[in-house]
Amino acid sequence: MRPLLCAALLSLTGLAAGANASEADFLNSLEGDWRGSGMVLAKIGGMKVNVSCNLKSDASATTVAMNGNCRGLAVLTRSFSANVKAAGQRYTGNYTGPSGQPSRLVGSRKGDALNFNVTWARVTNGDRSAIMMIEKVGQNGLRLQTVDRDLASGRSVVTSRIDLQRQ
Repeated sequence: MRPLLCAALLSLTGLAAGANASEADFLNSLEGDWRGSGMVLAKIGGMKVNVSCNLKSDASATTVAMNGNCRGLAVLTRSFSANVKAAGQRYTGNYTGPSGQPSRLVGSRKGDALNFNVTWARVTNGDRSAIMMIEKVGQNGLRLQTVDRDLASGRSVVTSRIDLQRQ
């Protein structure tokens, strides 16, 4: 009975280590210098602004720190950053956008994407919540996207989508 219990405990330990290794591999795959373009809505119903962006990402087995900037309308440049920590299957951290105020991120990974519930530091589009996704696209692609709910219609609206390539 005792050998069976030890074998069961060892196999569970191996499963947990495998899960952590997979999170570490995923986070490490986000490291690098990235460049690309996309669009941003200043507010739901507003004009789409085409942007070109640069991003530097540093990763470890349990964290990823992203610092970037986007340029739109030929002259406006805005910085952003995200710092995320993995604890098993749960990811937490913060995102600081153009307002300079940190917003809270809480989520998990599904496949090649980190999916976060965002609690904005201030009211944005009528409330303080949205969805943010950081998705690995193939070996050398990265997509950053936010989705907010239009309170008037109840529809989900993509408020930013930036597609980046590893440099």
